Amino acid sequence: MRFDVAFLQYAGSGPMRHEERLLTEGLKRRGIPVRHYSMKRIHHRQLPLGPDTFIAGDTDAMHGAMRQLRIPVPEPDDYPEALRDYLGRRVWTSTLGEVESALDTGSATPVFVKPADRRKRFTGTVCYSERDAIAWHSTSRRRRVRCSEVVAWRTEYRVYVIDGRIVTVDHYDGDRTITLDMGVVESAVAAYHRTATAPIAHGIDFGVLADGRTALVEANDGYALGAYDITADDYTELVIQRWSELLASSRA
Repeated sequence: MRFDVAFLQYAGSGPMRHEERLLTEGLKRRGIPVRHYSMKRIHHRQLPLGPDTFIAGDTDAMHGAMRQLRIPVPEPDDYPEALRDYLGRRVWTSTLGEVESALDTGSATPVFVKPADRRKRFTGTVCYSERDAIAWHSTSRRRRVRCSEVVAWRTEYRVYVIDGRIVTVDHYDGDRTITLDMGVVESAVAAYHRTATAPIAHGIDFGVLADGRTALVEANDGYALGAYDITADDYTELVIQRWSELLASSRA
């Protein structure tokens, strides 16, 4: 898809984020002029968005752009059903109330908890007791959450994927000398794309557990994806491919 103009989120002062710097470089090489916008302009629907415009920014900005264009906002799918065999740990859906009750009675082992929907009312956190529930503040205890057994990650990597093809593998946490079993990673990526539920372009994080197994950390959609050491051209291609797919969904 050819874009006439690109809108990149930037407040206009201070350093530009790494992702926007990469996109500026990549879009320039593609000959696509760049314009900057603030979150305020998204709130007031002041951007002339359309099928020939590209936009990138943080999650809130992208959701605002999707609503303006009547694009269905994708539901988060951090632990795709097709990849359950690659998790290496127990993962389940619950509510804040159920988790808090289990912690209060002492019937729960430590658990990692994060929001299950798009409304990130709190940051994912490891909970050891009911005292850790303070992080949830006034969030409704009926709020659905994703829970995960707490495991020890020795190292973690982000795998960038475009149309089922791995383009870059970036280390972002833990021991850099420990490498992934790429056979496991490639098998997981192939399984994900065979289901036709994977975005055309996305990031998928893998790590190595304390017992040496390579396992899925979480999957990440490509429309507001954080960047590490991926090249400007690869990152630009990834985000453009995903935005093009989302634009096409509004015309389906």
